[in-house]
Amino acid sequence: MNSSFKSVQSRLSGLAFLVLCALVCASTPSLSAPQKVKNEVAADGQSEATPEIERKKVFDAESFTLDNGLQVVVIPNNRAPVVTQMLWHKVGAADEAYGHSGIAHFLEHLAFKGSELSGAAPLKPGEFSQIIRSIGGNDNAFTSQDYTAYFQSVPADKLDMIMRMEAGRINGVAPPLAEIESERNVVIEERKQRTDNDPRAQFQEQLAARAFINHPYGKPVIGWAHEMEQMRWPEIKAFYDRWYAPNTSILVITGAVSPAEIFQKAIEIYGALPREAIPERVRPQSPPFTSHSTIRMTHLAIREPIVQTLYRTPSARQNKTESLALQVLEEILDGGPSSRLYKALVAEQKIATSIGLSYSGDAWDDASLWLFGTPAENNTLEDVQAGLQAQLKLLVEKGVSEEELRDAKNRLIDQATFARDSLTGPAMIIGQALATGLTLDDVEYWPYNIEAVTAADVQTVAVKYLNPAQPWMYPPVTGYLLPAAVTKGDK
Repeated sequence: MNSSFKSVQSRLSGLAFLVLCALVCASTPSLSAPQKVKNEVAADGQSEATPEIERKKVFDAESFTLDNGLQVVVIPNNRAPVVTQMLWHKVGAADEAYGHSGIAHFLEHLAFKGSELSGAAPLKPGEFSQIIRSIGGNDNAFTSQDYTAYFQSVPADKLDMIMRMEAGRINGVAPPLAEIESERNVVIEERKQRTDNDPRAQFQEQLAARAFINHPYGKPVIGWAHEMEQMRWPEIKAFYDRWYAPNTSILVITGAVSPAEIFQKAIEIYGALPREAIPERVRPQSPPFTSHSTIRMTHLAIREPIVQTLYRTPSARQNKTESLALQVLEEILDGGPSSRLYKALVAEQKIATSIGLSYSGDAWDDASLWLFGTPAENNTLEDVQAGLQAQLKLLVEKGVSEEELRDAKNRLIDQATFARDSLTGPAMIIGQALATGLTLDDVEYWPYNIEAVTAADVQTVAVKYLNPAQPWMYPPVTGYLLPAAVTKGDK
């Protein structure tokens, strides 16, 4: 149950909608927003009417918090008699104790291996997913640094049943000992397939470990292999008891439902769960550094070399204004074939065959911004790196034009339109935002917040976080991934 998820640069499990996080918090202001009339006093003392745009919500979601602390969000969507339930727990790999990496993800696996149901018979190992499939639905789960989430999509008339099943996993996960031992082997094999046998995954894992020194984001979500081998149920159960509770969870339901109906069901089913005493989320912080680190890695499986630079930048929770500016900056630099990086380094200078910048502000602590590129024929990784740095220098010194700014905003808003049409997409977008410290209003009014970003805002964050001539508190880490030299024995 693990796959890459771009929005957090983390290892997430089993989602088929990989592109959704590029639209995280995405929405659209290109709605026919009604106007309200606002009376203002003119210079001559007379009252004059000026139009004021009434901001419209994107998803029209409604939220309610139960007495036990569970936040419930409902997104009506009556296109089909189907419903998606997502339960987000505000705990992930970054909340693990040092020496116990991989517990959050392993616990996610074990949640499918038996649980107690409120007022019903316990579920046997594998029975949860078997029931979902038997009614024509699908289910899965995923873990990141900051959250763990479980979801099911089923016919709308089966919602009551899956709510009871999911409620049982908040405080009733009870896998047999034999399942724990066998599932450890499954998780270890998953790491081998997705990381140990993938040089690019190893490369990114090492870059993150170097960039987030003394911070839990430096260890992989799936865990280090030697620590995974030592995981036992008492440590996993202690982690589960410490963090899983209704008051650390967000229930998001989207589909052919009414908010009033869901709120009543949530009170009846999830409201019976006791509120728990949850520790404060305190994480170690990285010390300041003055050097720019470089990693070089070679591997026989690599055919095209790549250079990547990882910068630590503010997340949306840490600084919403700067995060919005970084989202617009990302679109200006890497928003398609007309964007700055592609146009300059691929189309015009022909230094690279591929180039890009990726930023996602969905993190509890520092977010990651990645620059990357692959050299064209007769060019080196150092040529690509120099080209990227030259583009950053140009951005820092000259800023962006109003035309670039407008085009980037329009592209973001156009992309966001599609997020409303999906059944699972809105639940994913809202759940991820809330789990990483944002509010429902941050999601609903995201287009208006993007619209407020100025060219000066974009240049300010570029100067602050991407300036090649400026020392950083957390300097970037650059990695060079190259094909290994083939020897006779390798042929």
